[in-house]
Amino acid sequence: MPNILVKLPKDSFPNQHRETLVRLLNDAAASAEQIPDDPKKRTLCWVVVDEVAPGFWTCGAIDVTAQLLPCVAMIYLPAGVLDGAARARYVGLVHDAFRQASPPADQRRLATSVIVHDVAEGSWGVNGAIWRLPDFAEAAGFAHLKSLCPAN
Repeated sequence: MPNILVKLPKDSFPNQHRETLVRLLNDAAASAEQIPDDPKKRTLCWVVVDEVAPGFWTCGAIDVTAQLLPCVAMIYLPAGVLDGAARARYVGLVHDAFRQASPPADQRRLATSVIVHDVAEGSWGVNGAIWRLPDFAEAAGFAHLKSLCPAN
C-alpha cells in the first residue's frame, strides 16, 4: 500500500514504456508487500511519475543525462510492512522495473536510486483520519500481517 514517487528525465520513457514502468512498479509493490491479486487491494498502490526537464537533473553539478539515465523512486509505506529481506527484494524489483521498461533503443547507462521511507506509526493520514498498521493491513490485505486485522 505504498505511495511511489518517481522522477525521470523528460521523455525518457515514452507512453508505452511509462505504462509498462507503472505496471511493473505496482507488481513490485504487491510482491514485496504481499498484497493479494485483488484489484480493490491493488488500487491502494499509488504511483506518481514526475518528468524533469533537461538541464534540471545534474550529477556533480553536470547534466549527464545524455550519457546516463538516472531514475529515482521514493517509496513511502507504513512502518512494519517490510522486514530486511523484503526491503532488499523490493529495491531489486524496482531497479528491474526501470530496466525492463526502458526503451531498447536508449543506450544510456541506467542509474537508479530507490529510497524506501517507513512512515512512523500514527503519522499517515488517509481521507482526514490517522491510519495505523492494522488499518493498512486490513485495507491492503498484507498476507504476512493478517493477524493484525480486527476480524482476526
